Amino acid sequence: QVQLVESGGGLVQPGGSLRLSCAVSGTIFSIRVMGWYRQAPGKQRELVATITRGGITTYADSVKGRFTISRDNIRNIVYLQMNSLKPEDTAVYYCNVRLGDESNHWGQGTQVTVSS
Repeated sequence: QVQLVESGGGLVQPGGSLRLSCAVSGTIFSIRVMGWYRQAPGKQRELVATITRGGITTYADSVKGRFTISRDNIRNIVYLQMNSLKPEDTAVYYCNVRLGDESNHWGQGTQVTVSS
């Protein structure tokens, strides 16, 4: 079994910052890709950012220059530093990992609300 536990969500004013964390545990031999997705009310889940084991990153255009994804390969944790937050960043943020066996796993989600 693989467990993903997210933390760091909350309420923040526009222009503020939050840092999300996702700790992965369980029977893991290797984690190929770690990432963050988000889903706003009434919208489909969308990619926010991903990072490979080697550190190659991808970002949605809407967050480039504001969000930074990073990972700790020893402790199996992925982070998402979110700066200059906007109301349109409001969503439930989900952690995702793709393991070496190509299986895909999701966290339970953490709410991020950007509002004054």
